[in-house]
Amino acid sequence: MSPVSAAGDNLPGGLILVVEDDPLILEFLCEILQEEGFVVEPHVSADAASAYLEQHSQKVGLLLTDITMPGKLNGADLANLFGDRWPDKPIMIMSGFETPESSGVRHAVSFIKKPWALGQLLDCVEGALKSRRTL
Repeated sequence: MSPVSAAGDNLPGGLILVVEDDPLILEFLCEILQEEGFVVEPHVSADAASAYLEQHSQKVGLLLTDITMPGKLNGADLANLFGDRWPDKPIMIMSGFETPESSGVRHAVSFIKKPWALGQLLDCVEGALKSRRTL
């Protein structure tokens, strides 16, 4: 899979920042999204994703993050940071244990419960992207 795709132009403002601490799930997510024509930037922690955002926020069109992960920041912290600094960009959260509400997310997000089916994931990504296009 190539990390660059011309079809990434589907995204308003850039790529999908994918944050998931399980390397197998992260790889699977990125493959699925790339096959659909999206450009992805994978990270295994919210800490690493936060550092990436400090330098490359203008490239990111959507944050897709798990909630529970090791490190200083979890996915809810990352979603709040992202939503505070870039309120016009969509956020999608996935979790098998928590919800955005139970984890303290303060922003409107698209949510998908793990385990998800492929079609559910893609529908949720499209819905998240469309939700911010209409603002």
